[in-house]
Amino acid sequence: MELSLTEIIVLAIVQGVTEFLPVSSSGHLVVVAALFADGDTDKFDVGAVNICLHGGTLISIIVFYWQRLWKLLSTDRELILPLGIATVPAVVIGLGMKLTGVDALLSSPLLAGCMLPVTGLILIWASRHAGGQDECRNLSYKYAALIGFSQALAILPGLSRSGTTISTGIRLGLAPTAAATFSFLMAIPVIGGACLLEIISLAKEGAFSSGASGTISLVHLGIGAAVAYTVGLVSLWLLVRWLERGRFQYFAGWCIPVGIGVIIWQLVK
Repeated sequence: MELSLTEIIVLAIVQGVTEFLPVSSSGHLVVVAALFADGDTDKFDVGAVNICLHGGTLISIIVFYWQRLWKLLSTDRELILPLGIATVPAVVIGLGMKLTGVDALLSSPLLAGCMLPVTGLILIWASRHAGGQDECRNLSYKYAALIGFSQALAILPGLSRSGTTISTGIRLGLAPTAAATFSFLMAIPVIGGACLLEIISLAKEGAFSSGASGTISLVHLGIGAAVAYTVGLVSLWLLVRWLERGRFQYFAGWCIPVGIGVIIWQLVK
């Protein structure tokens, strides 16, 4: 059975809210999809919908940071190499998991539940350091690699990509908003590449259609991506404001109890 348009819209809203707020979009999508499935293993693989919704939030990053991207291509070209270095770990680990089939484990609600409290602890860890004053252009190659490694770890559902990368950047001396800028700029090639690979794979498998069993409508995916883009743009704006006010760690109050709740649900069901 395929996901309905209503279910895709709900997932799109979840994606738009959680992609930028440090609470793990992949973890929440896995959990919400498991609630939708309710034991029905014939449901359409949420991973396919997930990657298309990520495409919507990718566009919101580009729109929100378009001025910064323009500077990156003109006056701030020295930042391109650190961004490239930061991208490598996620590409290597992501492709490795895809080629070996280990990525199938990323749809586990129990794994997401276990990782959500870890995200909360990371946010608390980052809050113990006020952050420096450094801008992205001052980031060393070593520090760029460390932030990139934290992004690679966030492939695990429940481990927030924005939470881990921004926290790492803050602890390495970046100003909070600079850490956010670097985090989302380096997400562009990773999310874009993952979307492209997944779309090619799904197209070869015939997953897109006009409604045949086991397939999903391109129109529905487009609507989902548009919703994810709109909600994501608002969430990204809110995140930057909360970072400026030093409220980043507040999201630990969501991640830890929700993660514990998901673990209990998965163990007793």
